[in-house]
Amino acid sequence: MKRALSTKQIAQISDPHTHMTTPPAAAASAATSRPFSIHLLHLPVSSSSSFSSAASATHPPRVVHGGVRWRRRRGRRCRAAVVEEAADGVLLPKEGEGDDLVKEEGRYDWRQEWYPLYLTKEVPDDAALPVTVFDRQLVLYRDGDGVLRCHEDRCPHRLAKLSEGQLVDGKLECLYHGWQFDGQGKCVKIPQLPEGAKIPRNACAVNYEVVDSQGVVWVWMSPTTPPPDSRKQPPWFEPYARTGFTDLSTIHELPYDHSILLENLMDPAHVPISHDRTDWTAKREDAQPLFFELTERTARGFAGYWGKQKKPELRNFVRFEAPCVLTNTLEFVDKDGKEQCFSAHFLCRPAGQGKSVLLVRFGSTARSPLMKVIPEWFFHQNACKVFEQDMGFLSSQNEVLVREKLPTKELYLNLRSSDTWVAEYRRWMDRVGDGMPYYFGHSSISPPVVPAVVEQAPAGGVAGISAAFPAKGGVGGAHAPNPTNRYFRHVVHCKGCRETVKGYTATRNLFAAAAAAAVAAAILAATRRWKAVLLAAAAGLAAASYGCSWVITLITTNFIRTHRRL
Repeated sequence: MKRALSTKQIAQISDPHTHMTTPPAAAASAATSRPFSIHLLHLPVSSSSSFSSAASATHPPRVVHGGVRWRRRRGRRCRAAVVEEAADGVLLPKEGEGDDLVKEEGRYDWRQEWYPLYLTKEVPDDAALPVTVFDRQLVLYRDGDGVLRCHEDRCPHRLAKLSEGQLVDGKLECLYHGWQFDGQGKCVKIPQLPEGAKIPRNACAVNYEVVDSQGVVWVWMSPTTPPPDSRKQPPWFEPYARTGFTDLSTIHELPYDHSILLENLMDPAHVPISHDRTDWTAKREDAQPLFFELTERTARGFAGYWGKQKKPELRNFVRFEAPCVLTNTLEFVDKDGKEQCFSAHFLCRPAGQGKSVLLVRFGSTARSPLMKVIPEWFFHQNACKVFEQDMGFLSSQNEVLVREKLPTKELYLNLRSSDTWVAEYRRWMDRVGDGMPYYFGHSSISPPVVPAVVEQAPAGGVAGISAAFPAKGGVGGAHAPNPTNRYFRHVVHCKGCRETVKGYTATRNLFAAAAAAAVAAAILAATRRWKAVLLAAAAGLAAASYGCSWVITLITTNFIRTHRRL
């Protein structure tokens, strides 16, 4: 199926999130071409893929089961957000629909899955890296041969975190007593053992299988059961194997649950409002009804198309794959008849209830010349800005879910014209959630044993102060992490941004020192001409120093909405 699009229409193609929008490089390339055709993916429609029908738009809203359901809570009479069936425009799935899919495959087990840990290029070469999947704390590192290794992040001796230790000759050494472990988790050295004594057989760290696939480190979360034949390897994305396919990838640590992050990424309706003018495709006046077409539902996720009702020819293909992978793909034929592909991949690692880590990957077969001109850190800081625009209301959403302890059907009012993927995702949670440590589904929940520590994004003057300093409570070189700060959400995870900050800091100091020297020389100069030359040089050096400070601030400082500034 092919549809011709104008250049203006190309510029309006966007994915389910502002940072799912066609990357600047890809967008620039697409914008230079004349009308092209979209080469859409075709999938068979499952007989169970239809949603419950809404009432006809020509009739007034209706409710069923004796009218609106009321329930008492905390001494006040309140109306439940939803009922079993929908009024016009409200999307509510049928209870139990899709349960047979899980029955066929058996009970879902979150440990029998691959999880994205980190971008391969960002894994340190000389240090251990602490990572978390749900409530399991792991340590990731490279051994003496550069091979990726992963263990449970606790020493079998006295439970100290191995990630606090160091690498010695390719072995991971515990900082507490110096026990050393090889790549398989076997203890190979205990300094306190008498000469000739054998190392206890059970003095070993729990080992986890890790794989580097297409630039991402994945872990199989069952330390005892290997992956089945059908999933020997982690998720594999076909576009990344295409000739000429390049990507721009970033990593972000976020203060809300991975399920909230996923449903936010599945929600294209919020983009024009929340990210107005952040990207040239996001505009408030462009908010409108959307259409959704579910084409596949399995026990491991769902897939389908979505687009704007005012522009039905623009169709994005989205796929959710258990437990935490979301992709959005657009394929088309360019003006030269060559097939091109834009693809956004979102790998959402659950890092504990109330925390998540997101690996964002924008890829394209069409590389724009802009990529050679605009530095990578600029794209990274813009991605940070997008997440900061969402962070306040998503962390508060996390807080409400944990506090209310109710399924989303009791709290959400889902609309057919905007929230189809959100409802579908929470329904999937209903089917498989009992195999997770905790979950919030559409009609069922299993809240966390320990409530999440929600880290609200501050607003106004408080945000301005906290966002301006990479360290909270730091004195000199004594730095403490500040979870409200971009520096700790992204820069500490990104080698490129860290090196950029380090380089610009050194350059800024050099320019500042040179400017001061030029001013001193101007004071001592004997002639007016030399005074003027030196002062002009000092002004130029000061401006260059300020420019470096501006770049550092852009990389490390939070975005703050002007209407929230005190």
